Amino acid sequence: MKTLVAAFLCCSTVAFANGPHLVKRSITAMGTAVSISVYTEDDEGAGRAIDNALDEITRIELMMTTWRDDSEISRLNANAGINPVPVSKETFEVLEMSKQAAVWSGGLFDISFQVLHGLWKFDEDMEKNPTLPDMAEVKKRLPLINYRHLKLDKKKGTAFLEVKGMSVNLGGIAKGYAVDRMADILRRAGYKNALVQAGGDLLCAGTKGGKAWTAGIRDPRGAMADVFATLRLEDHAFSTAGDYERSFMLDGKRYHHILDPRTGTPATESRSVTVYAKTALLADALDDAIFIMGWEKGWKLLEKIPDVGAVVVDHEGVVHISPRVQDRVDKLYTPANRP
Repeated sequence: MKTLVAAFLCCSTVAFANGPHLVKRSITAMGTAVSISVYTEDDEGAGRAIDNALDEITRIELMMTTWRDDSEISRLNANAGINPVPVSKETFEVLEMSKQAAVWSGGLFDISFQVLHGLWKFDEDMEKNPTLPDMAEVKKRLPLINYRHLKLDKKKGTAFLEVKGMSVNLGGIAKGYAVDRMADILRRAGYKNALVQAGGDLLCAGTKGGKAWTAGIRDPRGAMADVFATLRLEDHAFSTAGDYERSFMLDGKRYHHILDPRTGTPATESRSVTVYAKTALLADALDDAIFIMGWEKGWKLLEKIPDVGAVVVDHEGVVHISPRVQDRVDKLYTPANRP
């Protein structure tokens, strides 16, 4: 799960006597808190648009989840090595971006990591009784992690996993896509100034009263409300990947859910990565990759993609801010250096 500390998480409408104000709603979807804030004078119309947007993330979740056997992704996995399956244009688009991110990152972002599901466990019980998986079994499954065996046929609208036993999971990218879709619904309804958030994925459309939206980046070694930096956004998104969610400590070492597909073990180059991009889908596709490769290689990747920047807390707690976002980031303090 990706977690972001933002200034706007609420489930009620905040209204004032006169002038524009924030109309807010929140639900739980895709395993995380989903929140929408619209800056407007029209409470009733904004409320309807927000409800429609929240319906959209629920619809997308039903197509892309691995928790339901009848989802499109579950059907794709069930037919690995057997035959292609038809998928919706939405699922096709996310699969397509997943492959693009894999190419950009040299395979460090790879949705076929799902083959390791069940070996690593990062639930609440593991915090009380942490254990490591059978590393021989992890190594055995590594050859099945290979995005190149995901074949997409745009003309037929099908997807196919060529190798039996492969499986994919869109948990590292689908929320970003859903955030973009929700923001688009709001825009088409006439609400151009809004903040849309799903866990660590956030899109800030327009402005808040003519000023940029401000969101905070969580301290990876602090409490949930601790923010070590803020980022100003207008018509841009950002996505944060951190080692502090779904993790456990064992013998003084932190183990977390962002796995390096080369080793099948938790990545070690970063503590958190926040990517700034024009769309939440793009930001979501890049943060895990940069988390795994580290900030130096990450900067080289960002140079190839227009209008993208990042803030990285590396494995020693040092903060790195890429050139494209230096004028948008206000660093408040340096996170503590501890495991």
